Amino acid sequence: MTVAVAGASGQLGRLVVEALVAAGERPVAIVRDPAKVADLDVEVRRASYDDAAALDAALIGVDRLLLISGNEFGARVAQHTTVIRAAERAGVELLAYTSIPQAEVNPMILAAEHRGTEEVLAGASVPTVLLRNSWYWENYSQAAALAAQTGVLHGAMDEGRVSGAARADYAEAAARVLTGDGHAGRVYELGGDEALSGPDLAAAIGAATGATVRYENLPTSEYAATLHAAGVDEQFATVLADSDAGIAQGFLEVRTGDLTKLLGRPATPAASVFASA
Repeated sequence: MTVAVAGASGQLGRLVVEALVAAGERPVAIVRDPAKVADLDVEVRRASYDDAAALDAALIGVDRLLLISGNEFGARVAQHTTVIRAAERAGVELLAYTSIPQAEVNPMILAAEHRGTEEVLAGASVPTVLLRNSWYWENYSQAAALAAQTGVLHGAMDEGRVSGAARADYAEAAARVLTGDGHAGRVYELGGDEALSGPDLAAAIGAATGATVRYENLPTSEYAATLHAAGVDEQFATVLADSDAGIAQGFLEVRTGDLTKLLGRPATPAASVFASA
C-alpha cells in the first residue's frame, strides 16, 4: 500500500509524514517545492494543487491520499477540485481531507471553502473520509507569548469554548486513518479533550509561563483592530476575529471524542503546548 500526503511541506503535513514513518510506512510526500522537505527520508514528488499534469504523475501508484487544505484563500475550492479529479483518474482507493468542524453549517469565513470542497467530494467517485479538525493549540502560541508579557489575553470568544489539540495530535490521527481500515465514508469531528473558554485559555497560559494572565473579551471588530495594530495582516486579522465569533457560537467546540478514539490516548493539553512553544 502506498500512502501519499499532499501538502507535505506544511506544518501539519510534515507531522503526518513523520507519524506515518513512525508507524512503519514509507509515505510519498507531494509538495510544490521539494527543497522544503529535503530533510525527510521519504520519496518526494513535485506537484502543486493547480497543476493537473503534475498531480497525475505524482499520484501514480498511490492507494491512499491525504489532501491537506491549501492556504491560498479564494482559490482553494478550485485547487482542491484539481487534486480530487487527479485522485479519481489515478484510482486512489481512499482520499482523506482536512476540513473544519460542522462544515456544512459553520458560518466562519474559514469554513466556506471547506464546505465547497466537501460538496465536491460528495459527488466524487473516489472513496473519502473527512477529518474535520478543530483549532490547533499552536494557533495561540504568539498570543500566549504576548499575554504572558502583558498579563492580558484578548479575544472575542464571549462565553464560547474551543476544543483544541496539538497539531501533532491531528497529524497522528490522520496517519491512523490513512493506514487503518473501515474509514471510507466517515466524518470525524476532531477536537481535544479540553473545551476551553477565554478565561480557561488565560489560565492555561499562566500555568505554562508562570505569569498572571486574565482574559479580556472584545467586540469582534475591536478585536480585529487590536490584532491589526499588533502587526497582523488586516485581512487575516479579520479572519481570526471572525473565528473567535464562530467559537462564541459553539462551532469549534467538539464533544464527539473522535480524536481520542483515533489516537487511543488523551489529546495533548493546551498548557503542555504553551509550555513547549
